[in-house]
Amino acid sequence: MPPPSASMQATAAAAAQRAAVLQSAQQRNFDMIAGGEPLRGLLSHLATTAEALADSATVASILVLDGDGLLRNGASPNLPADYLDRIDRLKPDARVGTCAAAAATGEIVLTPSFYDDQRWAELRHLPLALGFLGAWSMPIKNAQGRVLGTFGTYFREHREPTAEEREAVRVLAACAARAIEARANAVAA
Repeated sequence: MPPPSASMQATAAAAAQRAAVLQSAQQRNFDMIAGGEPLRGLLSHLATTAEALADSATVASILVLDGDGLLRNGASPNLPADYLDRIDRLKPDARVGTCAAAAATGEIVLTPSFYDDQRWAELRHLPLALGFLGAWSMPIKNAQGRVLGTFGTYFREHREPTAEEREAVRVLAACAARAIEARANAVAA
């Protein structure tokens, strides 16, 4: 059997590094929950981890459904406040944007191009003004499948998420679900 090529070794090393970062993020999430870290801090850690693991310059945003069923900023550490104000209190709707559609359908929503997606007809000027050209969003669900929010990622190019980005956000969205439920349970107690 021939030895693995340098390319194969680099790919294996990158996969091992991503796995280590995700495992560390999961452990830190558990530690932060146990330590009583505020929800925004928990979610900010997960958003910045997703950005660090992305294949190119991306910006992550976690939106959380409030008691009225509206999407509120949970953590978007690298989006400007005025942008967040403009999208605050979006109602889940399969026909609007990426995160609102993911929250409404409970499914991953891909928007490789804001120009080509009619769900962005009324809002596309907002991300385009920041230099974003596409996005995708994964619903954050609890163990029973109830949508708690969304984990969105904006791209500065027209594209879809890679398999590695999808897997990373899947793991981080599960961490976000634990954090959201832990804080909701702490408030209810």
